[in-house]
Amino acid sequence: MNTTSIAAPAATQKILNTTVIVAALGYFVDVYDLILFLVIGKQSIADINPQWADQPAIILQQFQHLLDIQMLGMLIGGIAWGIIGDKKGRLAVLFGSIILYSLANLANAFVTDMQTYAVLRFIAGFGLAGELGAGICLVAELMDKNRRGIGTMIVASVGVAGAVAAALVAEFTSWQNSYIIGGVLGLGLLVLRIGTYESAMFKKEHAPDIRQGNFFMMFATRERFLRFLKTILLGLPTWFVIGLLVARAPEIAKTLNVNGSIAQNLCILLAYSGLVLGDFASGSASQLMRSRKKAFGLFYAICTLMIFVYLNLNDVSSTVFYTAIFLLGFSVGFWALFVTNASEQFGINLRATSAISVPNFARGSLVPIAWVYSLVVAANSGDIITSFMWVGAGIMLITFITLYFVRETFATDLDFYEK
Repeated sequence: MNTTSIAAPAATQKILNTTVIVAALGYFVDVYDLILFLVIGKQSIADINPQWADQPAIILQQFQHLLDIQMLGMLIGGIAWGIIGDKKGRLAVLFGSIILYSLANLANAFVTDMQTYAVLRFIAGFGLAGELGAGICLVAELMDKNRRGIGTMIVASVGVAGAVAAALVAEFTSWQNSYIIGGVLGLGLLVLRIGTYESAMFKKEHAPDIRQGNFFMMFATRERFLRFLKTILLGLPTWFVIGLLVARAPEIAKTLNVNGSIAQNLCILLAYSGLVLGDFASGSASQLMRSRKKAFGLFYAICTLMIFVYLNLNDVSSTVFYTAIFLLGFSVGFWALFVTNASEQFGINLRATSAISVPNFARGSLVPIAWVYSLVVAANSGDIITSFMWVGAGIMLITFITLYFVRETFATDLDFYEK
């Protein structure tokens, strides 16, 4: 690995420091917006276009179009914010991203046509892309190497709770007010962020030949590119489960003859509630076992088991099915571990680029996963359960193989540069 080591600065031993709290609350608002659109997107489209009220197929098509535009914004934003984070600092991303997506959130509440809605979802996606990675990167660099996993676990766990908040808020207020609440929460966080400090590692003087925030350095050597790719592949199960198995839960329940109706919003609420608990459990397991890889392996095993169980719940009650949704969410509750690993795999001058772009590329993996699933469904004459089984088995095989070749990063020194 082409790296240059330098003397490490003192790191804080305090777990609930200002940086952890602010980063956690920032990610809370970030996830709130992401999930809010999943929950209220179709209703908002129907209200903006009353002529489509009795045409659910068109509403679904427009909803998917806006999701694709938002994802494009996140992919571009993941690269852009990563470069900014390594060139201008981690705090620049934390401030810039929250301002952008908070203003976009507020503007979404007053949208009256689909063209404007599409532009605002792109802007929101672009802004949302930077929050988590920058926060995790800053926390990892500021905290003691033996305890930084606890800090990043708190950030991701509190953040994912934003999904639960989004589902609850959308249940009791209009979609316009839901957007306004998210925008106000985000702008309110700017006051708290005044007391945060930049990473000492980033601010430290470095050799003039060290290039910072050059995304193409990820492809400069075969070793670094493979390190980057392996880091992304570790997140595939999360988006297979959330983006397909949970997103299509009502369809799966109908195919399995589940007794009772299955509400999509409740599925999202339960899956993310499980994910919050899973983030605490995987983070704790990593600390106890003093290993990122062992914690990943444990949760991959649980995930594999839950995918199999979930897809074989024939003729069960809705209560049993909802419980399986919660446990599925728990089984992919290694998002904090995933982003922490992304920040630890690379040197200071590429750390923000990795920590910010990797989770967004992992989210983007849902597109090829869904495409492969559509091919498998066609090959299986429309049998969605068998198709989900095959795709799930393939994804878990890929991630287990990837995990074997990934470098262990628990308690490693982060004070080095990529050359």
